[in-house]
Amino acid sequence: MQGLPPEALDQVAAYFQALSEPTRLQILNMLRGGELNVGELAQACGYTSANISRHLSMLMRHGLVARESRGTAVYYRIADESVYALCELVCGNIARQLDRSAADRKAFGRAGATTGTPRR
Repeated sequence: MQGLPPEALDQVAAYFQALSEPTRLQILNMLRGGELNVGELAQACGYTSANISRHLSMLMRHGLVARESRGTAVYYRIADESVYALCELVCGNIARQLDRSAADRKAFGRAGATTGTPRR
């Protein structure tokens, strides 16, 4: 991102915003197994078709999913597989942070036990 003009940074922020909603992440996870139509996604997610369509529209705008019409149904698939590598990177980072927090809490608990400080 170094050296990008503000307009480009706006586009990067919008891309991350598309990934910032749990329902959209759920949709991306479901499409990992193959293409699905709006009704199938709605049923699997437990949301209305209108809600899923709105999320799919955002994902399409950012090039994350693609659509294909087949008769009266529209099927969606992942358009950019690299989104999964990005998500794995973020998940790994979160896991490491949680591990560090757990180790810190554990060390704090040991310190309280050795100093006689009551633990909560």
